[in-house]
Parts: sequence; structure tokens; C-alpha cells
Amino acid sequence: MNLQIKRLPHGAALPLPFYATAESAGADVTAAIDQPLTLAPRERLLIPTGFCYNIPHGYELQVRPRSGLALKHGITVLNAPGTIDSDYHGELRIILYNAGDQAFIVERGMRIAQIVLAPVRQAAFQEVHDFIESKERSIEGFGSTGL
Repeated sequence: MNLQIKRLPHGAALPLPFYATAESAGADVTAAIDQPLTLAPRERLLIPTGFCYNIPHGYELQVRPRSGLALKHGITVLNAPGTIDSDYHGELRIILYNAGDQAFIVERGMRIAQIVLAPVRQAAFQEVHDFIESKERSIEGFGSTGL
């Protein structure tokens, strides 16, 4: 499936999103910043990518952390997975968060997140007084099934 992308002026010379391997689910996106930014521990920054996306109706772009940044530096995408709706046509910007204990430098062209194009369906919500069938799991949640 083709996905239309508009390059913004500050995205000049940056690569389009790309898959690191032939079987990668997520495409890497890079930072479109003019100069390095320091992301202090427990700090979040909104990082531009330099591109806008024309997401087809019935799809979303999911924004996810890169596992290497998370493991090695504690850098994650704060609202992961973030959803970019098909009716949003502005620039894709990434909320990076430093969960680590050392400052992290974000540089122009650095791979900061990955995106996954995913189909979505909207539900028709129907209020009921009781559920027709019983479920095996309890209503407790939050680890109620054990470790």
C-alpha cells in the first residue's frame, strides 16, 4: 500500500520513513531538528519529523518506541502507542520521554521512533443492562490472572 507523504522545509535531506529489514513491521522516523537537543532525565520533548502523512480512511499510524533506545538509554515514546488519525494532516511529531537517569542528546537525522500503518474499525456502542454470555475472567483485572 502506498502512503502519501509531504516533506516540510525542515525535513530537507532527511530520509523518508524506512524499514530497517525486509520483515520489519515498523518504519523508522527521524528527528527533523536544526541543532542537537538535550533530553534530561524525566523530561519530555516534542520532536518534529519533517513530514505530514495522508493516511487513508480506515487506517491509523501507530507511533511506537524504538527498542534499542528504550533498552540502552531509557528513551521511549510517552503515549505509546500513539495514534495518528486519518483526518490529521499536520506534521508527525514524536513525544520523546527520558525514563533513564542520564541526559540524552537527540540529533538531526537520529532514528527516534517507528510507525506502523494499521487498519481500524469504529464500533457502534450499545448500552445493555447485562451481558448475554458470561466470561471466564473476573472483573478484577490488573494482574488478577496471576504472574
